[in-house]
Amino acid sequence: MNRFKKTLAFSGFPIRKAQKDLSAIKAELVEDATRYLTKNKWEIFNYHSKHNPFYKRFLNTSSITTWNDIPILEKSDLQVPLEERLSHSYTLKNVYNSKTSGSSGHPFSYAVDKYAHALTWSTYIDFYHQHGLEIGKSLEARFYGIPKDNFGHYKERLKDKMANRFRFDIFDLSDEQLQNFLKKFKTTTFDYINGYTSSIVRFAKFLATKNVVLKHVCPSLKVCITTSEMLFESDKELLEKQLGIPVVKEYGASEFGIIAFENTSKKWTINLNTLFVEIVDDNGKTLNFGQKGHIVITSLYNKAHPFIRYKIGDIGVLTDNYCLESLTGRTNDFAHLPSGKVVPALTFYYVTKSAIDQTGLVKELVVKQTSKNAFKILYVASEMLSESQKLKIKHAMETYLEPDLNLSFERQDHIFRGKNGKLKQFISEI
Repeated sequence: MNRFKKTLAFSGFPIRKAQKDLSAIKAELVEDATRYLTKNKWEIFNYHSKHNPFYKRFLNTSSITTWNDIPILEKSDLQVPLEERLSHSYTLKNVYNSKTSGSSGHPFSYAVDKYAHALTWSTYIDFYHQHGLEIGKSLEARFYGIPKDNFGHYKERLKDKMANRFRFDIFDLSDEQLQNFLKKFKTTTFDYINGYTSSIVRFAKFLATKNVVLKHVCPSLKVCITTSEMLFESDKELLEKQLGIPVVKEYGASEFGIIAFENTSKKWTINLNTLFVEIVDDNGKTLNFGQKGHIVITSLYNKAHPFIRYKIGDIGVLTDNYCLESLTGRTNDFAHLPSGKVVPALTFYYVTKSAIDQTGLVKELVVKQTSKNAFKILYVASEMLSESQKLKIKHAMETYLEPDLNLSFERQDHIFRGKNGKLKQFISEI
C-alpha cells in the first residue's frame, strides 16, 4: 500500500476493502452489466426512500412503479442545509463533505459516506492504471486551483505531498509565469499531467510560441489527462503536438468522481462501477442509446446523501456499449486583468466559495466581466447579500485576482441560461 492509500486509510476511508469489492463489481459487470445496474440502482433508491427524510419529502406522494416514475433531482432542489439532507445515522462528522465547483451555476455542499468515497478513489486508481499510472506513486504535474487562505492552502499542499503531485498555480497564466512552468518541467521527472483543460491548452499555446515540445525537455512524461472542461478536437491536436504525449479525456464531477474516462482504445467509457448514467428528455423520460438529452446520474453506493436521477447540467449521447459519444458543456473563458494578468474562469470557483455556505442562502451566482477592471456579481438568493458578505467577496477577488477592481452586485429572480440549459459561472463581455 503506497503512501496515498495509507493516508486514505488513516483518514477513515476503507480503501483496502473498497479495492477488493471493486474487483468483485467488475466481475459482475462482465457477467451481466444490465443486471448489476438494475439491482443496485433500485437498492439505493429503496434505501434513501426509507432512510432519508429529505428524499422522502422530495418524493412527496409520487407513485413509483417504474424507474421513469422517479422524479429528476436537480441542484436547485438541494439548496437546503446539508445536515437536513443526510440519511439516518449519518452526521457531518462521519461523512466526507465538500462543495461543488459551481460551474453549472448552482454551487452547494454535499456528502459522501466513507465507504462510497473509498470506492470512488478505487475507481480512479483502476482507470489511471489503464494508462500505466499509479496514483500516489507516479509523479503528477497538477494544473488545478488552490485555496489562498492559510488553512485551505496548506491542507491542499499536504494532500499534494501525500498523493505525490506538484501543483502549478493556474491563477496566473501570464507568459512570465508559463515560462516558470516550463523551467519546472525541465528539472522534474513528471510522469503525467492532470488538470483543467483550458489551463493546459493555454500552456500548450505558450509552448508553440517557443517552438518547444514538452516531451523533449521532460522525457519521463507519459500521458496528459484533461478534466473539468470540454476538450475540443482542435485543442486535443494542439496538446498532443506540443506536449508530445497522448491526451486522455476525463469527464467527472466533484459529487461523483469519474463519470467517463477515455480508455486505451480511445473510447470514452462510462464508470459503471459506482454510477448509473442515463440520458433523459425534457420530461425526465429515459431516451434510447444514440439520442441526445440531459445527463442524469444515480450514485449506486452513497448512502449518506441521495443522488438519484440527479441532473448534472450537461447534454450528452450514450452508445449501447455504455460509452459517452458526445458531451456538451463545461467550456470556460479567461479573465484579462488591467495588470496584464490572465486567469482561467474556474478561478471564480474559489471566489464564489466565499459567498456560499451550508445555509443555502445563495442559490445561483455568476460573475460577469464588463471591462478589464469591472466585474458584476449576479446572484439569486433568498435575501440581499449583506455588506459584510459583499466585503468577503471583494476580498476574495483581490486575493485571487488583483486589487483595485470595480465590483457591483445585482440580485436577480433568475439568471439567464444558455441554449444547452446551463449557466456559465463566468461571462466575459470584453
